Amino acid sequence: MVRYSPDPENPTKSCKSRGSNLRVHFTNTCETAQAIKGMHIRKATKYLKDVTLKKQCVAFHHYNGGVGRCAQAKQWDWTQGWWPRKSAEYLLHMLKNADSNAELKGLDVDSLVTEHIQVNKAPKMRHRTYRAHGRINPYMSSSCHIEMVLTE
Repeated sequence: MVRYSPDPENPTKSCKSRGSNLRVHFTNTCETAQAIKGMHIRKATKYLKDVTLKKQCVAFHHYNGGVGRCAQAKQWDWTQGWWPRKSAEYLLHMLKNADSNAELKGLDVDSLVTEHIQVNKAPKMRHRTYRAHGRINPYMSSSCHIEMVLTE
């Protein structure tokens, strides 16, 4: 059994989901996770599907270097936003997993709220890229761990 960073106050009324060493960008996933924190599960699912279809953007508050401005970020009272498709798809899979865990526990799925969501850096995966004049540079991928707790 793995340990989650917070223990829910009422374990019988909550469900968990987690993923480790996921091949998805840490910074994009961190911003997307903060966007769905506190949302109901149905609203979060619709929002993430809209992000993959570029109907709504994810406002980038913290990791916003080089992120362009978009009009869709105005609904979050921000100017910079992106549409991190892969991060949204991974979080959709985790919400679906938490949904099935809630059904297994006999919880009311429509009243679930994302109480806790956390994204941690995973060990970087090393590759190499070959440069001019015989040089070799690292080509690292920044993967992440995700954990979420949903409560009624």
